Amino acid sequence: MPQSNHQKSFVLTVAESKRLIARGVAQCPIVKRALQSGIVAVAKGSTNGYIVEELTGERINKPHYCTGTTRPKKCKSDVSIASKLPDLVLRDGKRWEGVSATDAVGQMKAGDVFIKGANALNYERRQAAILVGHPTGGTVGAAIGTVLARRATFLIPVGLEKSIPGDLHELHRRLTDSGAEGSGPTLWPVDGEIFTEIEALSVLCGIQAQPIGAGGICGAEGAVWISVWGTEEQVQKTEAVIDSIQGEPPFGQ
Repeated sequence: MPQSNHQKSFVLTVAESKRLIARGVAQCPIVKRALQSGIVAVAKGSTNGYIVEELTGERINKPHYCTGTTRPKKCKSDVSIASKLPDLVLRDGKRWEGVSATDAVGQMKAGDVFIKGANALNYERRQAAILVGHPTGGTVGAAIGTVLARRATFLIPVGLEKSIPGDLHELHRRLTDSGAEGSGPTLWPVDGEIFTEIEALSVLCGIQAQPIGAGGICGAEGAVWISVWGTEEQVQKTEAVIDSIQGEPPFGQ
């Protein structure tokens, strides 16, 4: 990474990272172009709930913009997780009412954008993967073939907290070994444009970013330390962006 005169580090909780990624997605050039003339379809997901808010300027009940979620096995929560809200599909920047994200892919073309989060990330290998429990592949099974065939963009907003070691394609092969008995979800590596906190900061502030640590306590479980390098102006802009999202309440609160 090229050296620069100014460097600073920040801590982002999981919710703060989701908000940062969402703001970056809303300002991402490929998304802005599609909003002007094209289709942007936002599939269900926790990070995608934040993206809906950033694209529309409206607050939603984000736990109701989810399908499958990862929660503590033996910890009860009073947060109602349900797929009660309609998908956000925008055509030429306006809501396309009554059309789901997967329905919209049949009308997509080059320049359009389908947004779907991921459960696993290997950033160095530029790999992302989705846990799949549905017998026909769920949302990704219904969408990715058509999205890629039509040369639309499969955009993958995913936090660095979902980083895992190893080749995700090899993990997929191991989980789906036809000679092994198993249970639980499989792992589906997906091709697309990976969009993490690093890409968000680049889009929003023009700065270089790198994770330097992870984890924490007292609400910072799953948090990431991010260092940035850039000009004094870029670092100041980054400080302002980070300050504006710090204090984002935990998901569902």
